This record gives sequence, structure tokens and C-alpha cells, in this order.
Amino acid sequence: MTEPHSGALSGAPTGATSGADTAPTSAFRTDAAAAPVRRPLLRFAASVLVVRDGAEGMEVLLMRRPERADDRSSGAYVFPGGTLDAQDAALHGLCAGLDDRAASERLRVPQGGLDFYLCAVRECCEEAGLLFAYESDGSPVALDAYDAGRRAWLREAVRYGGPGLAQVCEQWGVRLAVDRLAYCSHWLTPPGLPKRFDTRFFVAVLPPGQTAMHDGTEAVDHRWLRPADALHPERGVKLVPVTRRMLASVAHFPNAQACFDHAMRLRDIAQIMPRVARGPRGQQSIMPDDPPYAEIARIDPDGKGHASYTLEPGAAVRLSERIWRVTADNGNVMTGPGTNTYLVGGGERNEWAVIDPGPDDEAHIQAVLAAAPGPIRWILATHTHMDHSPGAIRLRAATGAPVFGRVASEPYRQDATFAPDRILEHGERLTLTADATLRVLHTPGHASNHLCFLLEQEKLLFTGDHVMQGSSVVINPPDGDMRAYLASLSALLDEDLEWLAPGHGFLMPRPRDAIRLLVRHRQHREAKVLNALRELGPVQIEAMLPRVYDDVQPRMHPVAQRSLLAHLLKLQADGVAQEAEGVWRTV
Repeated sequence: MTEPHSGALSGAPTGATSGADTAPTSAFRTDAAAAPVRRPLLRFAASVLVVRDGAEGMEVLLMRRPERADDRSSGAYVFPGGTLDAQDAALHGLCAGLDDRAASERLRVPQGGLDFYLCAVRECCEEAGLLFAYESDGSPVALDAYDAGRRAWLREAVRYGGPGLAQVCEQWGVRLAVDRLAYCSHWLTPPGLPKRFDTRFFVAVLPPGQTAMHDGTEAVDHRWLRPADALHPERGVKLVPVTRRMLASVAHFPNAQACFDHAMRLRDIAQIMPRVARGPRGQQSIMPDDPPYAEIARIDPDGKGHASYTLEPGAAVRLSERIWRVTADNGNVMTGPGTNTYLVGGGERNEWAVIDPGPDDEAHIQAVLAAAPGPIRWILATHTHMDHSPGAIRLRAATGAPVFGRVASEPYRQDATFAPDRILEHGERLTLTADATLRVLHTPGHASNHLCFLLEQEKLLFTGDHVMQGSSVVINPPDGDMRAYLASLSALLDEDLEWLAPGHGFLMPRPRDAIRLLVRHRQHREAKVLNALRELGPVQIEAMLPRVYDDVQPRMHPVAQRSLLAHLLKLQADGVAQEAEGVWRTV
């Protein structure tokens, strides 16, 4: 059967031995003779990246699935693989180089880990005609040296319903070379799909003296391709998401042995479970390192399909019983996908606060009003940049709600129309409902008047532009202050936080990790500034810019120059640098 888990990511069915939604007793069993344990919609499986050295580098074996109307991965190229079978448990005594205890420890399962290795060996033999085995003298089996009759018998023996690998081992006197497989990855099919697989991936070097041959049933073609070639759009190789991701993960290896050796050294392999979401490209599998992943897991844990992998302007998204989000249609290079406006509250009175009404855009304000589950009683602004607060005038006119926030110290590039009814102070609490309290945190740096709002009941921080998803923020003097920004970030590390709700982007998990990453990024940039001063100084800021921001596209250098100035001003305040008539030097 062809790589079940790859198909599973697209909801594809597997071959003949995967008919029942029952996990085999050989996996995680407590007794070899125990009755099957029902695990609805979850099947254990194994898949193998067979690699070899080609004329231009390492190649991977890919098998093409047959065209089937009920297979969403119809015609896709995948790795050899399939679901565990009852015969795998019976093969333990025929293995060489690895026992169940060691295999289970490697896969971090209580028992039955060897079954995954054996499944991988069996599926390679069924689909690709490759036999990972040792002769009685310990040498690798070289099938190409066998006569055509013996090779044909092998293919018939391992077909579904045939006598199986146990008969092959007994008749030929060989042992299965499970130690020639290196465990490299663990994938779980997204929730919500009709068929789900728990799949272990292995790397194996093509046995010497063997040639791959597709079986014509579960695999109708095969190719040896360099990973980069398989991934190149012009090659037109149809791939499912997990195959694509696995190919990308091995594309940098110079040869097959290096790939295998790396996999053998891997430890503590984490389970990867994509999530399914909707969007303009239809249903997609979203990976754990994709920006929307954590939010999708939070709002659609069962995979019902209502979460989106894009921030759709004007769409109302329910993030919890207390929070809704509407994104403005003002996306650009500075605002990313657009400015997020949040509605927070509910409770018995069904009253709501708006955090960041957004730009002066009537369509956006109407979308916010339409999304509000109840009357809007408060309007809050994290800061007064033009993409966050100007909408307050329209929203106040429509609702009569008072506006809360702070006024910036410097008027340059600020919302001149912002006139708060009340100035918020650091540490004060706004009680929206009996079960929704916002604590105000003054976080200057990006802007002197910048505020974050902590929804204490959910340990969720509305960050405005203090923390953004996928990028660092511009610190633009004189209102922006790098020293204050780093101090504000550090102060957030003392808060008990579980989620960040940024002004641009999706909900973000692990707040401390995100904050520490921003601090490290700024520290790294500051180190580059100091190195440039020492190597180039005395120097004007324009001459430093290409050196310090060599990792930023030149079209963004005018913006980056504002943050560079902020770094220099911080170093000046720290007593490390000084400026005279536009020329900077170290002290």
C-alpha cells in the first residue's frame, strides 16, 4: 500500500489491509494474544524514505498512487508505506540488529515499536520490490542476483493474502534487516478527516544489488528524484503535504549515507500534527510552524473546518466566549495582513469593549458594528498610529461609547484626531463583566503612549504593535524609544501569560518564547550596530545602514534607518556611542 499517512493528510484512503478503523494489537499492546483494541478513525502506519546516490546527488524513491475517484491523493507521488498488519507482530523473531525493547524505546512507546519497523520493511517489499534482509552469512540480500523465478515468487509471497515475509525468511534462510532503517519523523493526521493515521517515518539506504520495481496495483509508477527536483514546480510532481515537507527536510544532504546517519542520531522526535483549515485556496493542511496553526487548534480543536488560515478583512472570528476579532482591509508592507480590531466582553449584560477601532474606514467600522454580539460600551486604543486609532471617531459617533487611551508625547505621525475621554494609567483594571477584566499595561517603546491590555481570565494579552506576529516592529524616534521598548518587553516576562493577541496577525501561543525572541533579535541587531561603529566609525548613519541591515531588502532600508537611529540613541544613552554633526562613533 502506498504511504497511508501522506494520503491521510488529504483524506485519502489506503489500500487493502487498512479496511477497519481498528488499531492493530501489535502496536502498544500489553499482551501479544490480546484482542484488538478499537481506536476509531486512527490507524498506526509506517513509511520509508528510501535514498540512494545518483549522478547529481542524493535521490529519493517516490511511488505514484493509482488514479481513484475516492482518493483525494489520486496520482500523487508518495513514499512506500502502509498500515500495520497482524503479521508484523509475528515477525519479531526473524529480525536482525534490533529487538522490540530497543525499537519501542526509540519510538517512545511502551511496547510494539518493532512493529513499525517491520511494517516499513514489509511495505517496501510489497510496493517497491525491495527486501531489507541479511543472508545467513550476514551479507545484505542482493535480489538482483536472484533468478527471475525467485524474485517473482517474492512478489507474490508478500502480496496481500500471500504467505507473507515469515514464509520468505523461512524458505530462503534470511533475517529482516530492521537495523537498516533509521527512525526520523512522527506524523499524526489532522482531526476532522474521515481517516486518521499515526505514522512513523524512516530513512533507509537502497540495499546494494537491488532495483526498485512498482507493483502496478498500489503503485503504478516510480521515480528516483533529487528532493529539490521533486519539489520544483516546473517538474509537475504531485505531492501531498507531508511528502513535500519530508522532502524539504532532507534536501540539503549531500549523499544517502549522510541522510541516514543524521536520522540515526536523532532523539526526542516530536509528533507533528497538521490542522485542516479553509481559505481562498480551499481546504489546506496547516503545519505547526505556520502562523495560523495555534489559533486554529484553539478555535477548532476537533477539525470541524470553520477556522481560516487567512485573516479575511471584515470577517468576524470568534476566538473565545469573550473575544471576537475583525481585521481591517488595510494590509500592506507595514501592517501585514491588516489591523486587528478586537471585541471583548459578553457576560449577563452582553456588553462589549473594542480594542483598537482601526483606521478611518467606514466599511471596517460597519464590519465591527455588525460583529458586535451586543452594545459597545467602551473604545480602547493601544496607541495612536494611523492604522489603530482613527476609527474611534466613527465608532464613538455610532455607539456613544467613551474612548480610553493615552496621548503620545510627540505628535509626528500620530492620529491628531484622538481625544480620549479618559487617560488610562498603568496597572488599573477595567471591569467589563463579572468574568472579563482588562488590566492596563503601559508599554512604551514602539510609541510613548503604547498600552497592552491583559484579559486576566484567559491570561491573554492584547499587544497592539508591542509584539507582532512574524516580524519585529519599527522603533521610530523621537516618539519611539529602543531603550524603553526593551524594558517594556522585559517587564512582560514577569506576567502570567498564555496567549498573545497582536494588532497584526493570528493569536500567538507561548508568549515568553515570543518575547524572548524579540529581545534576542534586538540584542543581535545592537551587536551589529556596535560592530559597524567600530569598523566604520566615525561614520554617518547612511553608511552604516547596509552593513547593519544586510538581511533586509533594500526597499525597506528607509524604514530600517528609523530603527537604526533608535539603536544608536539607546547606545548613546548607555554611554557607549556618541554623535556630533550627524557622525557617530564609539566612546
